[in-house]
Amino acid sequence: MNEPDICRSIHELIMLHLPEILSLRNTSELKSDHTFVSKGDKLCEKLIFDFLDSNLKDYLVISEETETNLSRLEEVEYVITVDPIDGTENFVSGLKEWGVGISVYKGMRHYQSMIMLPELGIRLCTGDQFSKIIGSRICGLSSYMQPEDFKRLEQGSEYRIMGCCMYNMYNVIRGCYRQFLHLKGCYSWDILPGMNLALEQGLDVELEGEKYGGEFLYPGVKYRFNIKAG
Repeated sequence: MNEPDICRSIHELIMLHLPEILSLRNTSELKSDHTFVSKGDKLCEKLIFDFLDSNLKDYLVISEETETNLSRLEEVEYVITVDPIDGTENFVSGLKEWGVGISVYKGMRHYQSMIMLPELGIRLCTGDQFSKIIGSRICGLSSYMQPEDFKRLEQGSEYRIMGCCMYNMYNVIRGCYRQFLHLKGCYSWDILPGMNLALEQGLDVELEGEKYGGEFLYPGVKYRFNIKAG
């Protein structure tokens, strides 16, 4: 029996419904943490949840927008983290730099991940091959930077703040950035896709100052990280 290609199937689904997703840009509301959520986020999540429900049996899904009971976390065959729209502030503001992130663990070991930037026509999935950019001086930064944080940055680099972790992860994996670091920390659904794809491409990945090896990251915790393209 063939293993399910979960990420590529979800990519096809999101692209099929992209016009409808984009039509929901002007539907944002503030959550309790003062970040935006839109009906576009909810539609992406529903499309993904419905696909998983129709195609998998023994699984648990962890999403940014829906609370999950974690009691069966280490019992199910598949654990899937979902960021239905990463960079919602960009999305509702009309910017194209927003993404969808999926990471799949099977038996609590990494199985497959995907970063997609739908409006830019970009997808990076486990097993994809691509040419890399060499020699970039650019370092990607978290959008949560405070004025005092800039004093901690090394001199001699070009810095970019784009407000979308999937966008930044894609660019460091591709070599468009030489480094992407997050001084404040992100949740697991923000970073598991990019960190595992970075490992696949041979990048140096640090999590909380230690070498990261692909292990599952539990939700509800903010993780600081640094990814270097070499």
